[in-house]
Amino acid sequence: MSGGFCRLHLPRVTLEGMTMYEWIKALHVISVIAWMAGILYLPRLFVYHCAAAPGSELSETFKIMERRLMHAIMNPAMGASWIFGLAMVWLGGHWAEPWFLAKLALLFVMQGVHGAYSRWRKDFADDKNTHSARFYRFMNEVPTLLLIGIVILVIVKPF
Repeated sequence: MSGGFCRLHLPRVTLEGMTMYEWIKALHVISVIAWMAGILYLPRLFVYHCAAAPGSELSETFKIMERRLMHAIMNPAMGASWIFGLAMVWLGGHWAEPWFLAKLALLFVMQGVHGAYSRWRKDFADDKNTHSARFYRFMNEVPTLLLIGIVILVIVKPF
C-alpha cells in the first residue's frame, strides 16, 4: 500500500489468516457485483417496457420487476458498496491517492446514472416515460464504460 493519511493498522491475522481489510474488500466486491448486475439489467427492462402499452398487463409486470430490482437489489447493494468501499479507503489510507480521487469522480458519475435510472423508473411507474427504447439502449452502455474506468484505476493504479 502506498502512503496516505488516516491509516489504521489492524492486526495482520484475524479470521483464518485473513485481515479485516480483506474481509471488507470481499464484501465490497460482492456488493459491487450485485449493484452492477442491477444497473446493467434495469435499462434493458426499460427497453422492453417501452414496447408495452401503458396500463397493459405487460406494462404492470415491468413496473413490478423494475421496482423490485431497484428497491430490493440495486439500492441496498449500492449502499453496501459505498459503506465497504469507504471503509477500505479509511483502513488503507487512500484518501489522497490520485487513482482513488479519479475513481471517486467516476463513482459520482455512476451514482448520477443510478439516480437517473431511479427517476426513469418512477416515470414508467406513473406511465410518463418520454424516452425511446434506443435511448435506454444507449444508457445501458454508460455504466459499462464507467466500470471499465473504475476497474483500471483500482487494479492498475496508473497514477
